[in-house]
Amino acid sequence: MTTANLLEFDLEGLAAFCEKLGEKKFRATQLFRWIHQRGASEFGQMTDLAKSLREKLAGTARVEALKVLSQHESADGTIKWLFDVGDGNAVEAVFIPEDDRGTLCVSSQAGCAVGCRFCSTGHQGFSRNLTTGEIIAQLWFAEHFLRKHLKRSERVISNVVMMGMGEPLQNYSALVPALRTMLDDNAYGLSRRRVTVSTSGVVPMMDRLGQDCPVALAVSLHAPNDPLRDDLVPLNKKYPIEELLDACRRYLAHAPRDFITFEYCMLDGVNDQPEHAKQLIELVKGAHGVSCKFNLIPFNPFPASGLLRSPQPRVLAFAKLLSEAGIVTTVRKTRGDDIDAACGQLAGDVKDRTRAAERMAQRRLAEHPVTVHRASRVAAKPGVQELEP
Repeated sequence: MTTANLLEFDLEGLAAFCEKLGEKKFRATQLFRWIHQRGASEFGQMTDLAKSLREKLAGTARVEALKVLSQHESADGTIKWLFDVGDGNAVEAVFIPEDDRGTLCVSSQAGCAVGCRFCSTGHQGFSRNLTTGEIIAQLWFAEHFLRKHLKRSERVISNVVMMGMGEPLQNYSALVPALRTMLDDNAYGLSRRRVTVSTSGVVPMMDRLGQDCPVALAVSLHAPNDPLRDDLVPLNKKYPIEELLDACRRYLAHAPRDFITFEYCMLDGVNDQPEHAKQLIELVKGAHGVSCKFNLIPFNPFPASGLLRSPQPRVLAFAKLLSEAGIVTTVRKTRGDDIDAACGQLAGDVKDRTRAAERMAQRRLAEHPVTVHRASRVAAKPGVQELEP
């Protein structure tokens, strides 16, 4: 008999499930608290539920987490898990501890179909969307593991960022119930300001998210003009920058914050020049600008990308130009790079259905044969990353 994994349901969905069992809606709230607040996976543990309900649940439902294939802990306290999602696919999630918060980076897809040039996940290709339960299972496991690991009884994870493997807005139907569970006071009780969806710019779904479940929004911009962004973020050919900024302005009417975060990966000689900074300033401060902050991200090189990391002095000079123009700008501190858990490094293990690696390699070789050759040689030299300023 097939049983339902209760991690798949937000509270509304769980209430409907309980009603089908002939139970009152308030039983769903009790059940929801046991699963998400207390981390219970056995119905026998749920002592305030009627015995008759526990018996019904035992025959119709389960609380099934993802199998952990590996766990790695960085010298800086960052922890990365590799989760088995079946059929030869595995996804990664990362916990990043800070003095004032604990952030979990969650995956939404096995692989990614967007194919951004600087992202190792995109170079692996795409297998499938994760289910709501597989998204929430990453948070469920991490939260309750960390409480035991850190010997804490209170909540450990205060922030969730949908910045792991995949494009969240291309898995919209599974994403929204997962977000609602994260926000629900009977589950994780996270603030809308502390749950962030990162997107490469799926404009129609940005509009829907603003209506259905507005949380903080981060947009992977990475370029100040369409020709360059077409090369770095292929989705730009469908939703160019002007359309993307229009969607950002519409989203702000519903957003829990009064700004959009623009993620900008700093690529040596590609998008890191003063003229690029000036174009960005004009883009977001001009007549049709948008309230925003910039998060400059050090690139983590891998040979297939054909790209290198911008030198630190150039990153700081770029940040200075933006800041002097009145744009709040931060330079992301690299965390967990000793365990390949830094931004852009999450790769997991994907049974690619799209031949992405082959297609992207052919494209790079055709468009930038010298650059690809140079980057491959540099990335192969021991220690070269550590020597970069």
